[in-house]
Amino acid sequence: MTDFKPSITFIKELYNSEAFIPLHVPTFSGKEKEYVNQTIESTFVSSVGAFVDQFEHVMAEISNTKKAVAVVNGTAGIQIALRLVGVKNGDEVITQALTFVATANAIAYNNAQPIFIDVDVDTMGLSPKAVENFLQEFGDLREDGCYNKKTGNKISACLPMHTFGFPVHMDELLKVCNLWKIPVVEDAAESLGSEYKNKPTGSMGEMGVFSFNGNKIVTCGGGGAIVTNNQSLGEKGKYLTTTAKIPHPYEYVHDELGYNFRMPNLNAALACAQLEQLNHFVANKRATALVYDAFFKTKGIKFRTENPNTKANYWLMGVELENKKDRELFLKETNENKVMTRPIWQLMFRLPMYADCQRDAQLNALFLEERIVNIPSSVR
Repeated sequence: MTDFKPSITFIKELYNSEAFIPLHVPTFSGKEKEYVNQTIESTFVSSVGAFVDQFEHVMAEISNTKKAVAVVNGTAGIQIALRLVGVKNGDEVITQALTFVATANAIAYNNAQPIFIDVDVDTMGLSPKAVENFLQEFGDLREDGCYNKKTGNKISACLPMHTFGFPVHMDELLKVCNLWKIPVVEDAAESLGSEYKNKPTGSMGEMGVFSFNGNKIVTCGGGGAIVTNNQSLGEKGKYLTTTAKIPHPYEYVHDELGYNFRMPNLNAALACAQLEQLNHFVANKRATALVYDAFFKTKGIKFRTENPNTKANYWLMGVELENKKDRELFLKETNENKVMTRPIWQLMFRLPMYADCQRDAQLNALFLEERIVNIPSSVR
C-alpha cells in the first residue's frame, strides 16, 4: 500500500500552510478594485457598460477569434452556441461522459439528447477514434447532415471538453466531424490560456465557450464567453443572449425567443482586471506543475502532464493512482489532513437524467474515473 504522508507534507510545504489548503482559490492582485469602483461610479453596473465591450474585445484577442460574446456563465454560453450551430428539439449531440454536468445540461436545455462517447487516456477529453468508430457503426450521412441509424435523429453537433485545461486531439476530431458534416463546439470552460499546436482552445471549432466561475483560472465570480470566427453567428449570439431585442432608441421589439444571458458590467470589470494577469497565472501554474511532476516521480505516482504540441493551463492539476483503492485512500488521507482533493466527476451516464442515453463501452472513462484525483492547484 502506498504511503501518502510524504505527499501531504509536500503539498503543505508547497503552499506554505498548515491550515486548510483549498483546491483552487482566485487571486486578486491586479486592478480588480480599481475597475469595480470605476463601474460603481459610472452607475453602469448592469448589462450595458464599457467593461462589457472591453471584455469582449480582449476575449476575441486572447482566443484569436473574430467575435466574442459576454454571457452570464459558461453553461448558458454552451446552450446558445449549440443552438447557433443548428441543434434543435429532438436532435442529438456527441459529447463525453467524463465531464462536469454543465456540458450535458447545456445539451438538454436545447431539448436535445447527449450521446456519450469515450475519452482518450492521454487528454481525458473526447476521443476522435472513438467518435469515428461510433459514426462508422451508427452514422447515416445524408445531404442535410448526419443521422443516427439507431434512433433516426439528427446528430447536430459534437461537443468536446478540454478536461482540466488539457486540449483534446482537435485536428483528428475536426477531420472526423467534417467528414460526417457535424459542427464542433468546444467546451473550453476550463482551458483559458491553453493551446493546441499554437492555436488557443476555443478557436478551432465553429464556436468555443469559456467559463469565469469563481474557481476558474480567471474569474469574475460568474460569467462566460462565446467565441467564434463566424462573424454572423457571433452577432446572432449577442442578439439572442440580450433577449433578442431589435435595436431601437426607445421601443421594445423582440422578434424571436431570446435569453437574458447578459454579463453585468460589474462582473466584466472584474474579468478585465483578471484577464490582464492571465499570462502570469498560466506561467505560475505551469511552474507549479513542474514542481509537482518532479516530486511525484520520486514517489512512483503519475502526475498528469500535457501532451506534445500542446500547452496546458493546468487549471486543475491531478494525479493518477494505481487503482480505485489507492484513490480512495489518497482522498481520505489528504482531506483528513486539511489538504483538499477531489475525485474526477461521476460519469454522466451514472446520473439519473442521463442514464438512458446512448453510449459506447467507455473503457477509458471508467479507467480514469477510478484513478484520477485533483490536487491543490491555486496560483502561488
